[in-house]
Amino acid sequence: MSATVACPALFISAPASGQGKTTLTAGLARLHRRAGRRVRVFKTGPDFLDPMILARASGAPVLSLDLWMVGKEACRALLAQAAREADLILIEGVMGLFDGTPSSADLATEFGVPVAAIVSAKSMAQTFGAIAFGLARFRPEVPFHGVLANRVGSPRHAQMLQEALPADVRWLGHVPSEAAMELPDRHLGLHQAAEIDDLDARIERAADALAQTALAELPPAVEFTNPSHDEAIERGLEGRHIAIARDAAFSFLYPANIALLETLGASVSYFSPLANEPAPASADAIFLPGGYPELHASTLAQNRQSANSLRAHVSAGKPLVAECGGMLYLLDTLTDVGGTRTPMLGLLPGEAVMQRRFAALGMQQLDGAHGTLRGHTFHYSRVTTPLAPALTARHVQTGAPGEALYRHGSITATYMHAYWPSNPAFAAALFHGTAL
Repeated sequence: MSATVACPALFISAPASGQGKTTLTAGLARLHRRAGRRVRVFKTGPDFLDPMILARASGAPVLSLDLWMVGKEACRALLAQAAREADLILIEGVMGLFDGTPSSADLATEFGVPVAAIVSAKSMAQTFGAIAFGLARFRPEVPFHGVLANRVGSPRHAQMLQEALPADVRWLGHVPSEAAMELPDRHLGLHQAAEIDDLDARIERAADALAQTALAELPPAVEFTNPSHDEAIERGLEGRHIAIARDAAFSFLYPANIALLETLGASVSYFSPLANEPAPASADAIFLPGGYPELHASTLAQNRQSANSLRAHVSAGKPLVAECGGMLYLLDTLTDVGGTRTPMLGLLPGEAVMQRRFAALGMQQLDGAHGTLRGHTFHYSRVTTPLAPALTARHVQTGAPGEALYRHGSITATYMHAYWPSNPAFAAALFHGTAL
């Protein structure tokens, strides 16, 4: 295997959130897929919702890239693997190009991936040129490919925007404003892919619009470095069966986390609490991921078969790991923003109350007997519980205390969404229910 592998690649970024990055990245992936190309899409930073849509558009799983959470060398290995398999790599950025530490700009620069900036030009004219100028020049080392105007009102509007650009900033074209192409959102971000009935039609409209732009051209090839060696991972979950809740209420799953469980030797199956499916009695451990239990609280409260199977699992002393929304399902009650209080499983003492504004956001890490487990937090609820934390995460940038991790019998629960490949031994300990 050669030291490097080349593949056309493009980094889709913007000056801020809400510019249409996901819509247009999905449209671009679908456009090239229609042309018969194998497309691999990555999402920058911690995100569960955008990857669902990008996976639908590209026809392949969408993995996370983040220089801190995933790690630089792991990102390098993921990109090299994609380059060996694909005809095009697309990376969707997070927030604005320079937001966060590390930022999208840091990631694009580290791997030499050219950046196409999406700028929503609604209610804007010549200022478009100033924004493009800033994105292109703020950090000269960032490989800048060009700028595309989104949500453009008319051909004359597009002409004004293009004329405002500095001569050395490439105009990639424009996409008109079209409500039928936009993706709906709610408090945690975009709607889940399975909830958007006409998602494919929206992606196709975006693909059609992009076909008329220079963004549709195959970008330059980027050389990605193959890892010098694959790090051996001890099969710490050999022979164990892990059942994972997966439906519209519990859907925040990193594909890399599931892949790690299988690499560790576990067999994985799925069940739906929302469909009142029982957790399999054969499961050695259960994972309740985050999601939207608050939108389905009444149904979950009525689904006795699923609830009883989880109670039986915990009564048998088998490990149950819950993150964020999964933790809310375990509590005594969950109260929505309208004040409606719904009983939950009662397996974890305490109650949760939904807020209208987010309660916590950012990268965090847990330090324990197995080292550091990295992840993030983003939630709109607050939990009150008599339990004392077994461990407390800390914020990466400030070192301030972050989310609590609770141990209660065989249950491990926390608001933090962990990226298990950052510490496979820590992940294995979670599902053995052993000391952390």
